[in-house]
Amino acid sequence: MAANIFTNLTTPNGIRYRQPLGLFINNEFIESKSEIARVHAAGVNDVEYAVHAARQAFEGAWSDVAGQDRSRLLYKLADLVEENAQVLAAIESWDNGKPYSTALLEDIPEVVDVFRYYAGWADKSYGQVIQTRGTQLNYTIPEPLGVCGQIIPWNYPIVMASWKVAPALAAGNTVVLKVSEQTPLSALFFASLVAPAGFPPGVINIINGFGAVAGSALASHSDVDKIAFTGSTQTGKEIMKLASSNLKSVTLETGGKSPLIIFNDADLHAAVSAAYPGIMANAGQNCTANSRLLVQEEVYDRFLKLFKAKAVSDAKIGDPFAEDTSQGPQVTQAQFNRILSYVQSGKDEGAKLVHGGKAYKNLNGKGFYLEPTIFTHVTPHMRIYREEIFGPFVVILPFKSEAEAVKMANDTEFGLAAAVFTRDIARAHRITRKIKAGSKLSLVSNALRL
Repeated sequence: MAANIFTNLTTPNGIRYRQPLGLFINNEFIESKSEIARVHAAGVNDVEYAVHAARQAFEGAWSDVAGQDRSRLLYKLADLVEENAQVLAAIESWDNGKPYSTALLEDIPEVVDVFRYYAGWADKSYGQVIQTRGTQLNYTIPEPLGVCGQIIPWNYPIVMASWKVAPALAAGNTVVLKVSEQTPLSALFFASLVAPAGFPPGVINIINGFGAVAGSALASHSDVDKIAFTGSTQTGKEIMKLASSNLKSVTLETGGKSPLIIFNDADLHAAVSAAYPGIMANAGQNCTANSRLLVQEEVYDRFLKLFKAKAVSDAKIGDPFAEDTSQGPQVTQAQFNRILSYVQSGKDEGAKLVHGGKAYKNLNGKGFYLEPTIFTHVTPHMRIYREEIFGPFVVILPFKSEAEAVKMANDTEFGLAAAVFTRDIARAHRITRKIKAGSKLSLVSNALRL
């Protein structure tokens, strides 16, 4: 095994560990044909090797593993993640920029919970016997699809990996997971736990690489039975086109511009306390972030005042490894610049910047930090109202009636999430039925971890 497949690293908070750098295929780390800094990037041939390994495992030993045994393996993997929580959290913070405390106390426990949840389902897959005429017997047996290609983004690297990998394994599939080129390190360390957990070679394969190369090769591969993707809407459309080459099953979770509606009877302090992390958590880099706050006009001014005060009091911007940090840097300079371009767009189109909108400069010039940004006087034709920005950036608009709130909430090309604040439970149920979104919440924001 080549020496440059691993390196010994020390995280900023002093944790020393062995960091894998290669591609994890067939239960071992290998080199790729090209190297990006010290992390290997998969090419088309590497994807071919990973898919072949997954196919061989699926048609070989893995197909004979009973649900109870898959459950045991998933529980063991969850235990190993829990045992290595501090290392994984440090890697996640270092690589992504999120606060270490968030990674340690929220992200890693969620990963453990996800694996344990699906471990519990691995032996609980039931078929049906369907009544027919005469002597015929008609029944169904759930069967795994086969090789699952999975592509995840950079905002919650290890959490997203668990969301994709755990259910696929519980159902008896094998996986090839392509992680984001911006944040590969935590998934690679996670891969080092796969063999110790007892998984046969080829069941879990994790590759680094760029979407245009590795992602495209995986999505279009004729021997991949399903593709599951989380990322931008535009990339999701391309994934769907590529997947059509062999009519593989496709699951897409794409962009969002999620509304949070606050009615005039709502507890405004509770609404602000929920809405602020609903957009600003993870430096605003959330698929379901409530980036459009729609506030009934009778309480609009009061809500805006409270929300701005919250931005001043709660935005502890700084070193992700500092204990009091609540907001770290944006993931890359490109994302940092993209968000600032939307600030300029908002100004150019006539919106009013009432808070933030600039780089946070009090950190010795290091890191891509942004102040929480709030725009008012926004109209539906503006880019900052319609487009997903993916940063600590919110627009706050007034509405008059329930009907207008619903119309504004549904005025989007997306439909990922929505939330409602009101004391009227009948109204809450009525509104959530009318909003066109996949995930709808009442009296909580989209930051809630279920």
